[in-house]
Amino acid sequence: MRNGVRPRGAADEDDEPDFADGGARRVGWRDLVRVTRGHRGVIGAALGLSLVGGVMGLAQPLLATRTIEDFSHSRPFQVSLVLLTVVFVAEAVITAFGHYLLERTGERIVLGLRRTIVARLLRWPVRRYQEHRLGDLLTRTTSDTALLRDSLAYDLVEAGVGVFIVVGGIAMMILLDATLFLLVAVIVGTIGGLTTLLLAGIRRSVEDAQDNLGGMSAELERALSAIRTVRVMRAEQREQERIGRLAEESYANSIQAVKRNAVINPAMTLATHGAMISVLVIGGLRVAGGQSSLAELVGFLLYVTYIATPLSNMFDVFATLQRGLAALQRISAVTDVPTEDEETTGAAGARPRRPAPDPDAPAVEFRNVGFAYQPDRPVLHDVSFTVARNSHVALVGPSGAGKSTVFGLIARFHEPRTGRILLGGRDHVAEMTVRECREAISLVEQSAPVMHGTLRENVTYAEPGASDAEVARAVRLAGLESLVDRLPLGLDTPVGEHGSTLSGGEQQRVAIARALLPRPQLLLMDEPTSQLDAANEAALARTIEDISAECTLLVIAHRPSTIRAADHVVVLDGGRVQATGRYPEVAHLLGEQPNLVG
Repeated sequence: MRNGVRPRGAADEDDEPDFADGGARRVGWRDLVRVTRGHRGVIGAALGLSLVGGVMGLAQPLLATRTIEDFSHSRPFQVSLVLLTVVFVAEAVITAFGHYLLERTGERIVLGLRRTIVARLLRWPVRRYQEHRLGDLLTRTTSDTALLRDSLAYDLVEAGVGVFIVVGGIAMMILLDATLFLLVAVIVGTIGGLTTLLLAGIRRSVEDAQDNLGGMSAELERALSAIRTVRVMRAEQREQERIGRLAEESYANSIQAVKRNAVINPAMTLATHGAMISVLVIGGLRVAGGQSSLAELVGFLLYVTYIATPLSNMFDVFATLQRGLAALQRISAVTDVPTEDEETTGAAGARPRRPAPDPDAPAVEFRNVGFAYQPDRPVLHDVSFTVARNSHVALVGPSGAGKSTVFGLIARFHEPRTGRILLGGRDHVAEMTVRECREAISLVEQSAPVMHGTLRENVTYAEPGASDAEVARAVRLAGLESLVDRLPLGLDTPVGEHGSTLSGGEQQRVAIARALLPRPQLLLMDEPTSQLDAANEAALARTIEDISAECTLLVIAHRPSTIRAADHVVVLDGGRVQATGRYPEVAHLLGEQPNLVG
């Protein structure tokens, strides 16, 4: 927005749909079929093979009937017997190959889904990560996609082939003996109808089970990421009980689905066995009375037997499809969330204007910027300040003053609700893409995250192809040379999960080296000295002096020494700029033991 006016095509956060699970659109069968897009040729081929196998299966009772009739009437039956054998073997081969195609396609679909989920998760707007827990997102990427796998290809085709075989079998039974078919239809239809009612609750039970499983993963991730604190606070038992409760809830919901699913096979077995016994008794009486032949009775029984398996499988398939829909519901809650790029382009999709760069413009300029994470709780009020090129500016203020929000706005994690932010004289929303903004800046977070991998991989994270000379420069500027010399493999030494083999100060310097390597125009540093000792703090002060000659520094500062080293100080309190100037000019606001610096 510009001075309270929302740009054309931009979405107000207040108007956005809630993409948390409770507000996500309800997926249906059409969505399940839509996921197979791009693989339908192979699925169609597998379906064709399965149908050919089904036709061969339907032909077998007829060939068996003909063999029996030929034998009964003393006619040559060898040809019919050989043909029956060939059809039987061919059906097995064709069906096996079709199933292989379906299984392979299911795995490829799941691979594509996982890539899609990962791609979208890595591009979510930053505020969206606060709406989901990390462990639950990991479960949606792994467990839910695995649950969906069977439904995507194999079960959809199995349902289609099953319907074909059942309909074909019904047609042949009607052709052989309509009276016996009515008997079978009444028995199977009654039990099958009652069984169908059980399918309705499976999807809800599976959704609840997967939600609890996601919560369990999130709680376990929470505990393991803070395992040292858990141990020192003697909280192992409490964490075990907390995670165990979610595991028990997932188990209970899964049992509800299992109970319903467990009834399906016995019910359909009861239906088919009851139908066969009834056909044997009544059909036998009809044969004895001369109303039907033995061959027709055998053929009819073979068709009852033949459709029994696909009919039972269809109910199993529909139960599995309900599980697939439950998994797809949770996956869609992730993939339906607009990515950062989709949000920033707006409904109009207009490209930013690209004016000529102004070499004399300040590096950063805030003009009457206002921002709120929630509409009724503004964080910044009419904030205005300027950061000159190649200067070192300290941003100070108490916790909650809005310092981190200023960094988030510059990095385009959020956009101002009112006012404008200019980078190098260009409006960073109207005249720059998100990528252009981030290419111009680097960020050193106070938490200084270090990723699993080697020290080199962490330093070169923004520029994986950086030369040895460029890496050496970043290492020297960040004061990492002694660490590199001490490590057994130098830059190629693994640093452990979350940099666990490094001290807090070493992690901070790794983050600084990583930020310096791409030579940013603007370097944002969130209290870079927070985990450094006095000697390393003095070294970093010299580093800051060196790098301020080639880029602009905006530093969130808490320590008085860091503030004094700045060329200019911006004092924030309550989301408002209280003062700007050199340290002597604002020192009266900070005091000897400044309560604004914390």
